[in-house]
Amino acid sequence: MLDPMDLLRSNLSRVRIPEPTNRIYKQECCVSFDSPKSEGGLFIDMSTFLAFGKDCVDWNYEKTGNPVYLHIKQTKKLVPEDRPLKKPTLLAIGVDGGFDNNEPEYEEAHSIVILPDYVSLSFPSVELPEKVRLAVDAILLAEGAERKEQLAAWTADKKEVSAYAMSLQQIDNGVIIPRSGWKCAKCDKTENLWLNLTDGMILCGRRNWDGTGGNNHAFEHYKETGYPIAVKLGTITADLEGAGSDVFSYPEDDSVLDPLLAQHLAFFGIDFSSLQKTEMTTAERELDQNTNFDWNRIQESGQEVEPLFGPGYTGLVNLGNSCYLASTMQVVLSTKSFFSRYYSNQSLKAAFEVAPADPTVDLNMQLGSLGSAQLLLCFDGWVTFNQLDFQTKLAHGMLSGKYSIPASEKIDIANAAAPMSSSKQEGIPPRMFKAVIAANHPEFSSMRQQDAFEFFLHLLDQVGRANAGHPELDPSRSFKFGIEERLLCSSGKVAYNKRGDYLLSLNIPLHEATNKDQLEAFNKLKAEKKEEGKELSSDEIVRPRVPLEACLASFSCPEEVDFYSTALKTKTTAIKTTGLTSFPDYLMLHMKKFVMEEGWVPKKLDVYIDVPDIIDISHMRSKGIQPGEELLPEAVDEGKVESEKLLANEEIVAQLVSMGFNHLHCQKAAINTCNAGVEEAMNWLLSHMDDPDIDVPISQESENAEALSLVDQSKVDTLISFGFQEDIARKALRASGGDIEKATDWIFSNPDAASSSDMDATSSSTPSADAGLPDGGGRYRLMGVVSHIGTSTHCGHYVAHIFKDGRWVIFNDDKVGASINPPKDMGYLYFFERLNS
Repeated sequence: MLDPMDLLRSNLSRVRIPEPTNRIYKQECCVSFDSPKSEGGLFIDMSTFLAFGKDCVDWNYEKTGNPVYLHIKQTKKLVPEDRPLKKPTLLAIGVDGGFDNNEPEYEEAHSIVILPDYVSLSFPSVELPEKVRLAVDAILLAEGAERKEQLAAWTADKKEVSAYAMSLQQIDNGVIIPRSGWKCAKCDKTENLWLNLTDGMILCGRRNWDGTGGNNHAFEHYKETGYPIAVKLGTITADLEGAGSDVFSYPEDDSVLDPLLAQHLAFFGIDFSSLQKTEMTTAERELDQNTNFDWNRIQESGQEVEPLFGPGYTGLVNLGNSCYLASTMQVVLSTKSFFSRYYSNQSLKAAFEVAPADPTVDLNMQLGSLGSAQLLLCFDGWVTFNQLDFQTKLAHGMLSGKYSIPASEKIDIANAAAPMSSSKQEGIPPRMFKAVIAANHPEFSSMRQQDAFEFFLHLLDQVGRANAGHPELDPSRSFKFGIEERLLCSSGKVAYNKRGDYLLSLNIPLHEATNKDQLEAFNKLKAEKKEEGKELSSDEIVRPRVPLEACLASFSCPEEVDFYSTALKTKTTAIKTTGLTSFPDYLMLHMKKFVMEEGWVPKKLDVYIDVPDIIDISHMRSKGIQPGEELLPEAVDEGKVESEKLLANEEIVAQLVSMGFNHLHCQKAAINTCNAGVEEAMNWLLSHMDDPDIDVPISQESENAEALSLVDQSKVDTLISFGFQEDIARKALRASGGDIEKATDWIFSNPDAASSSDMDATSSSTPSADAGLPDGGGRYRLMGVVSHIGTSTHCGHYVAHIFKDGRWVIFNDDKVGASINPPKDMGYLYFFERLNS
């Protein structure tokens, strides 16, 4: 056997000295959650600078053949109890200059280990080859990639005053912004909307790398006009001088502060100046009075909560405003579909064996971020490969029980009186998972608090994309169901629109409160106290109690909507009723607790929801087309047929032309909107200006449309070989003009294409709308609640309560315990599991 030093010298070619641009992982295993504090320590590959725990380093050696590792082992050292607290200089926890949370200090030992026999050499040692000493010194001195990313996320949130704010010119065009009902002026997006502060245009935001987000219309508007600043609707709060409102400067390409935001908003009818000291302050004061109560009730503070440990009871360390992620993932990974997909049916070793060489950086290049067998577009064609599944890593960390063990006694003066402080677990930090799921997402990649509801949708979207082409493996489908809207036109004819969704967002009908007598007495007391100049105490406050059944009924109840009738060929109204075409394995209910009052003042509804353990939604199943009903004529397809019969309304065309638009384009806009009006034609025109056939004469469009309907069979076969269905491949190629690359982008950007209906008026018997979706009875049992504390979804705290092993369990970041009084009436998100008949 070779001498250890000779063995090291024989492998010097596998040792690299890291360069400044290299990412060095030295805080956490790339496959598990082992760290230098773990029993086996951490092994740093001295060729790739990736870190591995004791159980995983052999896998890396077998895969790469890299034999030389820097071993780091940390051992806790005793610290005096009277250690003074350090004053923070950075709004962060666990980074230099951040808050001192009295974490214990550790002594660190280093050695060089050579696999496969784990031959060990001490470090430091002058006998080691210089190359090794230089490499180890560089690794130890470098800021770890994990900590560097965390610090960068904190510091990246600091905003500067925009150079364009003080001199911003606003156009007096009569635009007044309503306080709700916003929609992109160029498409149908109703979320991620931005108000341009120059001309008042409401447009959707940028498309994210994964296809989510908007359609880039706000950015394109800037490129066309040069109007520099926009504010995101829904983020505007009364604290205009703070960082609450999301203001973006396009020429500076960054989030900024606008000192004159109140003035710029008032220009378009959004007036805060008269409300900052009256209604908003009053609303905030009432919410503040309940803050302590909410906090104690939801977190079960003051209760003798029994700590729980073992498989399925692992807490997640708060990375800094990451409780929205922790609470959501605790519930999602408690479902059978996600449990089996990412834990019981997926081993860590198998996931690692099919991973790319560097699983921590290749993720940003991929079309999906959580699954395996992804498609990566290279310059020389398509290649198929698998990636390390970080959802699998998180699932194994949370569900295996390996890390769910009592933490050693901590010196924690601040939490000394907390019932769970001395016997809580360490928890696991979901750093790499957060980096993957939030990659290039402007909100989730920040260290700001986020909406758990939005994160849930983002998560399922990513999981669905990652499993595209393999629906049988996709656990997100366990939440998916079909929705059917029935529109009864004033002509007496009906239309059925179908779509898929992952949750029900429910309005809370306060008028359906069951404690109206108590509320009336409370309002009288409140008025009396106000006259006397006295404050209400928290125990005097009465909240409305609304049954969940009333919220579900509000979803299905008939409502009158504006409607364009293809039978009457004009605008009219219709009665819309909504039902479900299928019942999912897991039903998620989102309670709309955050509303916008007059004057754009955001308010959180102070309300209890009475939620039973068992619900039955069988009555919400849609009935489909009924005998004797007559369907509305199908809508014109892009004007292909009607363009030959319908002439453009010259008044509409003339008004559009007067705005500077091309005459042919204006004619097409009028025809394709059936002469509905200038506004409709304008919206169509703005969203189709870049169409490749926009300049084709109207008489040629029929022939061109027919030609485009034909696609190259060889290209269809290519997409089929990628795992896509033939009808989806044909649809994608037609939508992308026969370009394979664009067709694939289209498929990933339209994951519901396989089940979506292309019809405006359709029979409910159409099988494609619900193809492959789970279905069953309508009885469900409550299995999880995500509660929120705070005045906004973008501040405060999230906590999860989950029904596990016959009891309710509280998951409050890294604290896990048996719940005594779960706050089921204070939920923001409710998760139900379908009961088998």
